[in-house]
Amino acid sequence: MISQIAVSDRLHRPLQSLRLSLTARCNLACPYCLPDHQELPGLLDQAQRLALITAACSLGVRRLRLTGGEPLLSSGLESLLAAVQSRRLEPADPLSNLLEVTLTSNGLLLSEDRAKALKLAGLDRITISLDGTDGISVAEMTGQQGGESSGAQILHRVLEAIRAARSAGFDPARGALKLNSVIQRGRNEQQVLPLASLARNEGLELRLIEYMDVGNRNGWTPEAVFTAEEMVRRIDAVWPLVHQGRSQASTARRWRYQDGAGWIAVVASISDPFCNGCNRLRLTADGMAYTCLFAEHGTSLRPWLVPEIDAEGLMCALADLWQARRDRYSEQRLSADGSQPSSDLTARQEMAYLGG
Repeated sequence: MISQIAVSDRLHRPLQSLRLSLTARCNLACPYCLPDHQELPGLLDQAQRLALITAACSLGVRRLRLTGGEPLLSSGLESLLAAVQSRRLEPADPLSNLLEVTLTSNGLLLSEDRAKALKLAGLDRITISLDGTDGISVAEMTGQQGGESSGAQILHRVLEAIRAARSAGFDPARGALKLNSVIQRGRNEQQVLPLASLARNEGLELRLIEYMDVGNRNGWTPEAVFTAEEMVRRIDAVWPLVHQGRSQASTARRWRYQDGAGWIAVVASISDPFCNGCNRLRLTADGMAYTCLFAEHGTSLRPWLVPEIDAEGLMCALADLWQARRDRYSEQRLSADGSQPSSDLTARQEMAYLGG
């Protein structure tokens, strides 16, 4: 493992995690995200993506997450993973500092063959998204016009994807396979217990996510937030939980089931912000850098990628960007008494573009 030039922002937060979007497209239309269905112009190629990953790893990044949109729509996914993995094995390479490479997916394209290919290419962990356990709730949370039957088909495919991932070697007992669920009041809060039951039966860690005000399309209001406290209370009443806290720089607080049946985690950027430990840089599929999920503006890195790659300039640009960072939107969102989130009219970027 080679040394890194560690950089920290104005609030003394190090750069340690990179979320790289491969596409803003998605094959679902979840109402909290509402992605585009056309590919971005100026999509980065593999050499440019690797240059970005290299620059970020040289500045302290230890964890890489590949996102979208839906990253399985990217035809270059496996080749990118293989290129990253080969360099992780070279002691003198900045990518040897990567502790893990992960992927977030809705699972619809995750066949058994695809899961095996991802594992073989070097993917360490996969998180699959599912926001309901019956046809009606899944249709509602994926924006399907076909109603219950369409939702049931999606549910079946996601459950098959979970089993395909496990069969390919993504072991949930070792944290290599997890389940993400966005919970929105008035849409699917009644699914908290069924999702917990499903995750317990499948041996998966369930990660419950508060409905967030990312972008401007989803019509977010504070009243639609089903809080982490409510989620935990609902589960604890049926399966008692033991709080395990939040590790440094993690997005989630974790609980374990008292009966030993696994874990849950809750991502509560609305009711319990974690800005003080945020170490994540987001890079979009067309080469924009964002230092906050709720950012209004990003920084284009294309001047150091086009017409040719300027590795030194790219690294300096990322270092300057991070060292100037002072984002803490989720903390600032709270009202003066710290008890209620407020809505604003800031024109923020959309979730599928930023990579979640």
